[in-house]
Amino acid sequence: MDAFQINGLNLWYGGNQHALKDVCIDVPAHEVTALIGPSGCGKSTFLRTLNRMQDLIEGVRIEGEILFRGENIYAPKTDVNELRKRVGMVFQKANPFPMSIYDNIAYGPRIHGVRARRDLDDIVERSLRAAALWDEVKDRLSKNALGLSGGQQQRLCIARALAVEPEVLLLDESTSALDPISTEQIENLVGTLKARYTVVMVTHNMQQAVRVSDNAAFFLLGELVEFDRTDALFNHPKDQRTLDYVSGRFG
Repeated sequence: MDAFQINGLNLWYGGNQHALKDVCIDVPAHEVTALIGPSGCGKSTFLRTLNRMQDLIEGVRIEGEILFRGENIYAPKTDVNELRKRVGMVFQKANPFPMSIYDNIAYGPRIHGVRARRDLDDIVERSLRAAALWDEVKDRLSKNALGLSGGQQQRLCIARALAVEPEVLLLDESTSALDPISTEQIENLVGTLKARYTVVMVTHNMQQAVRVSDNAAFFLLGELVEFDRTDALFNHPKDQRTLDYVSGRFG
């Protein structure tokens, strides 16, 4: 089963910068898909189309079709808030809200109508456990989240995304600003999350893609050059440009 089916996706910035060029790809559900490629290749742009984050930027034009569970997310009738609940996103730089750890996690559920304290308590604990953070913060839930370490803040942001029970988690270089120990914690976490969620992640770290992902997509100059199982793409690429990139000849 595929979480997304993308057909002929094109995206322009400002009317003339062609950032994505006729991208066609099916993203498998309950697997980790890594998006790789040099800076400016379109991988983060592509990631952000999956929950319409590009809507927040002026002058963006999109053509093509992105089907999520069979529904075109760019159809006029799409409820974008509901889409972003189902397709959560965690950014490169951890961005906890300047409030308590508890309120960071409870924020989304409250917006979606959860008010009972017992229900919120359950969601907070479940989400923090899912992000492998509960044991570290359970005795200081009332403390400001900005007091957490960088790695803890990033796992908090993952927990916050999980609190609204999404089906997909988008990670935009979520470990690039972290130390090796925190990076390993996030990577281990991603490996466990795919049992319940579809994970799509952008990474500049090719070793990370090999360690964590089931599938890999190589982007170059806005074009999806190659998509395959990670092992096949890195060890037996079909396109010379992929071979040149994964072997370190450019990028």
